[in-house]
Amino acid sequence: MKENRIKAAIIGPGNIGMDLMYKLKKKSKYMELALVAGIMDSEGIRTAQKEGFSTSTNGIDSIIAQDDIRIVFDATLAAAHIKHAPLLKAAGKKAIDLTPAAVGPYIVPTVNLEDNLGADNINLITCGGQATVPIVYAINKVLQVDYAEIVATIASPSAGLGTRQSIDEFTITTATGLRVVGGAKRSKAIILLNPAKPPMMMNNTVYCIPDMDKYKHEKIESTMNDVCASVDRMVAEVRQYVPGYKLKIPPQYDGRRIMCMLEVEGAGDYLPKYSGNLDIETSAALAIGDRIAANLLNIDTEVSAT
Repeated sequence: MKENRIKAAIIGPGNIGMDLMYKLKKKSKYMELALVAGIMDSEGIRTAQKEGFSTSTNGIDSIIAQDDIRIVFDATLAAAHIKHAPLLKAAGKKAIDLTPAAVGPYIVPTVNLEDNLGADNINLITCGGQATVPIVYAINKVLQVDYAEIVATIASPSAGLGTRQSIDEFTITTATGLRVVGGAKRSKAIILLNPAKPPMMMNNTVYCIPDMDKYKHEKIESTMNDVCASVDRMVAEVRQYVPGYKLKIPPQYDGRRIMCMLEVEGAGDYLPKYSGNLDIETSAALAIGDRIAANLLNIDTEVSAT
């Protein structure tokens, strides 16, 4: 093993798993990718072999068998991770869940990672959650959000089989993340697959209704500069690990709700740049994995947080 590196594995060599593989290879400071595992021979397995990584088609069993693997990224399906989670916990491995299974605590790196470093299972919510929960959190720091609604629009070609099979879990898990991490009292999440050609970048619209029993319109209007400043700080923090994360429309108040819009452009490590929905998930996974690895190595570091 490379000096000062924690061994990690990826299970699920699909689009998300392969993009994460390249990110680990190119950008990880504290992890060494020791194994890419699937349940059958696939293009992803063959790609990992070409890149020089050890592979297995024995699924989770091949990871459990290697005691020196300490961090496992699960890029399979929500239903599969529910089965994997207790096995990984019993084996003493840290699980970073890129599915919407929602087994462990809901984590956004810039918001609450430091409070959950000891968790055996890290739940990345969803791509929509990683894009929008930080914004709801930033708004909620200034004005208590009574209701948050987000609409995540992604290019249809960027939604693979795993994403499509987990759509129901996506909406439920994202909405929950808006509450338990974002701080909203009530929430709703909507995902749209856009078939436009050429494919569009991931766009996320965030709607927040402040607690109207607590604030008068004049109070909200007078506080909008603070809301915008809070959102700007959060966008800058997220951009440290997702450079393609951009605020397209800053927060605006229409007399009833606060609205803003975000765009996410992928880094193009493995997938097309329009696949920002996948890139933000793998970028968050890398940031979380490196922070956990640094903690295991007793290295003093921290993911930036507002």
